[in-house]
Amino acid sequence: MGDDAPKILLVGHCGPDSFALRSAVWSAVDGADVKMIADRATLDREAGSAALCLVNRVLDGSFGTPNGIELIRMLARGGGPALMLVSNYEDAQTDAERAGALPGFGKAEMRSETAAERIRRAVAGPATTPGPESEGDAP
Repeated sequence: MGDDAPKILLVGHCGPDSFALRSAVWSAVDGADVKMIADRATLDREAGSAALCLVNRVLDGSFGTPNGIELIRMLARGGGPALMLVSNYEDAQTDAERAGALPGFGKAEMRSETAAERIRRAVAGPATTPGPESEGDAP
């Protein structure tokens, strides 16, 4: 992988899901540098040079929270890479977007053209994700 290959972090996914997601990411973004992240310290170290974090809804690892949406909320406050939730649940996707994530996708659709296009747009876009909505903002 070249130095210009986008780095995409798979955050808090179990082994089998990580391997399936890595394959889906490689299908969407040829040559992407995909890293599996299982703890907050590694995430903090790698996030600065990442284009995208694909965050699991229920985190498998040590992140200080078992909730992927809460992790997205924490990460979005500091700027950094684009963030997406990987979850089949529509309400979780809505909550993740309110927390600062781009529209994500579910594990059931990770090999779809919709998921691939969302990944491509995220890595091509700006390196930061919009911050979470403030409590008083209208939906």
